[in-house]
Amino acid sequence: MEGSGEQPGPQPQHPGDHRIRDGDFVVLKREDVFKAVQVQRRKKVTFEKQWFYLDNVIGHSYGTTFEVTSGGSLQPKKKREEPTAETKEAGTDNRNIVDDGKSQKLTQDDIKALKDKGIKGEEIVQQLIENSTTFRDKTEFAQDKYIKKKKKKYEAIITVVKPSTRILSIMYYAREPGKINHMRYDTLAQMLTLGNIRAGNKMIVMETCAGLVLGAMMERMGGFGSIIQLYPGGAPVRAATACFGFPKSFLSGLYEFPLNKVDSLLHGTFSAEMLSSEPKDSALIEESNGTLEEKQASEQENEDSMAEAPESNHPEDQETMETISQDPEHKGPKERGSRKDYIQEKQRRQEEQRKRHLEAAALLSERNADGLIVASRFHPTPLLLSLLDFVAPSRPFVVYCQYKEPLLECYTKLRERGGVINLRLSETWLRNYQVLPDRSHPKLLMSGGGGYLLSGFTVAMDNLKADTSLRSNASTLESHETEEPAAKKRKCPESDS
Repeated sequence: MEGSGEQPGPQPQHPGDHRIRDGDFVVLKREDVFKAVQVQRRKKVTFEKQWFYLDNVIGHSYGTTFEVTSGGSLQPKKKREEPTAETKEAGTDNRNIVDDGKSQKLTQDDIKALKDKGIKGEEIVQQLIENSTTFRDKTEFAQDKYIKKKKKKYEAIITVVKPSTRILSIMYYAREPGKINHMRYDTLAQMLTLGNIRAGNKMIVMETCAGLVLGAMMERMGGFGSIIQLYPGGAPVRAATACFGFPKSFLSGLYEFPLNKVDSLLHGTFSAEMLSSEPKDSALIEESNGTLEEKQASEQENEDSMAEAPESNHPEDQETMETISQDPEHKGPKERGSRKDYIQEKQRRQEEQRKRHLEAAALLSERNADGLIVASRFHPTPLLLSLLDFVAPSRPFVVYCQYKEPLLECYTKLRERGGVINLRLSETWLRNYQVLPDRSHPKLLMSGGGGYLLSGFTVAMDNLKADTSLRSNASTLESHETEEPAAKKRKCPESDS
């Protein structure tokens, strides 16, 4: 049992967490198409050429199926009994059916008129079936295919599901694969397995996949342990991580550290002053001189005027407005107060970020991480050779790359460097299958590739290579040991002959 003075860990989810609440992140599903959104009242959402509001989904369970009605309202769909095979009229052969475009009596104008009357998509599909002259002559399989095709076109059925690694990885790979470096969902699953991601670990991750790999690691660790994310540029990108909707307790173990400070940390030249950004220091100097407020105001006004410039039709009025806005005498006390609060809030966030960077640097300096995950658009060799120094011996590491050639070079460099074992370069092969009664077969279209993985384990480096005195002692010892067996080695060939 934990002591009363210890910090409590992440709390288990409440029984009511399976219900959708206002502000939750959800995934909308329609057939095989997904979209991640945040539930907000009176916010219009567009999905698959349909617009609607998510107000009515609040309070329902995840996995509920809704139907889009008039006015963009979502109503839970009632289950409808499908006709049994005995009551269906079906033909035995499709050879006599000719697709001449004249089998459907309803025209596009008739269908549009039905939509304007507010008739549901389910009823439209039923009328299309009744007005089709060839539907009853089709085989049962062809009828099911026809109904499925028409439902997809005319029925607006949407299912609200809870975000997960599997769903979000499928969504990104189908919609925006470039943002995740074309990492397929089965490849991501292999990364999590090979990297031994589990609760209580201390992991290092360097990824440029919109935060998808980071979110997958956080989901598997369950809020226990720590993750140090290395990021290029000014700030880490966590768009996909936000879609998971993690509670705040999960973020307590998440740290971030800029990639351009890793070399200084390795060589022991890192200091807290290196994290002090120049804009922050200049802001403090200007505030002491009393000019910070005026500069911030003029910059904000210039941005606003630039944003409104295309809407203005009078250049003279625009110049006059810019001149007035840059004059400090025209700023009211309320406007100056709000800008001062904004500046203070920005400084507070910078100080908090600096503190988190120092904590991440302290964790990295211990050099006892339980694993390393690299999945970025940069060349993996320099990244991996630098970051492996932060990993403890006998720990796994996984590197993802869209192409094979960079990983081959990385493989060669690791073999030359040493300190790693069980190196393995792999590519997963995936093919989807359709599983239906009497119609199970591989799908015709499949993915061309989901990337490559280089995995292995770290081991302690040989200390004899680093210490020359030990090396000389070892060489002397070896010479003494090999003096006696030398004669024996000469006798071996004679005995064999």
